[in-house]
Amino acid sequence: MKIYKLLIVILLIVSCKTPEARQPESVQSGSFIKASAERNKKLNEKERTRFEVIMSENPEYDYIASKSGFWYYYHTKVERDTITAKFGDIVNFDYNIKAVNGHVIYSKEELGTQNYAMDQEEIFTGLREALKLLKPTESATFLFPSQKAYGYYGDKDKIGVNIPLICKVTVNNIKQNQ
Repeated sequence: MKIYKLLIVILLIVSCKTPEARQPESVQSGSFIKASAERNKKLNEKERTRFEVIMSENPEYDYIASKSGFWYYYHTKVERDTITAKFGDIVNFDYNIKAVNGHVIYSKEELGTQNYAMDQEEIFTGLREALKLLKPTESATFLFPSQKAYGYYGDKDKIGVNIPLICKVTVNNIKQNQ
């Protein structure tokens, strides 16, 4: 009987062992992230070089480097008006989208006049930032690197993966959010 009790106690002690953590089947190092970062650096440099060529081929335009990582020049600049779009303002604008080779992807007519509630609706990053720079009746052409355009996913229609864009944008008016 004592042997049975001893056996039961031993079984209880052995069975109370905590389960061991399972090890992952595959361990990834930082090499994928490093390779991805390196690809992005090369892509950014390639796009920057392409834009520098475009700018050097068009010296008649006074290109401005934005703080956000794109370039632009004005067709129409308004000096007297200081109204620019802020959060919640409704911006009425027209624009087109071209590839860097000048091929029209979406025409102004195809896109139609847009009304955009600033920072409250989805548009690509570069266009949102461009609209914040322009005053009513101003018009400018923007050179957007792919990460400021549709990036890795494209627009799932006419704009592919990692495509830099050129957009001419005209702000018709801004209705301020009171």
